Amino acid sequence: MSIPASNIDIDQLRNLIGTRVEIEGTVCEIIEILEDGPSLILQDCEKHPIIQADQYGEAHRRVPTTRTVPILCPDQHDWSPTFLGLNLLGDIPTSQNKSKIN
Repeated sequence: MSIPASNIDIDQLRNLIGTRVEIEGTVCEIIEILEDGPSLILQDCEKHPIIQADQYGEAHRRVPTTRTVPILCPDQHDWSPTFLGLNLLGDIPTSQNKSKIN
């Protein structure tokens, strides 16, 4: 039985930060959780940097690609197919594990 989409706990989602996932054949790391949405922010772990422009539109540095993955569908009642399609790579960090690292 799956967890209803309406029972999302942002604090539990924050435990996913640092977890590596695979999406569309690319390995990424969850680097942030956006409460509005809610959404996951993924950063590409492979060598696919993009050129980042500054506030004036001038290119100055290469940065890893990031992407936003919605957790819920636009109707806010069902899980997003993109979220459901993420493949976890390794264990999900727990708050106990994080406190040992810090």
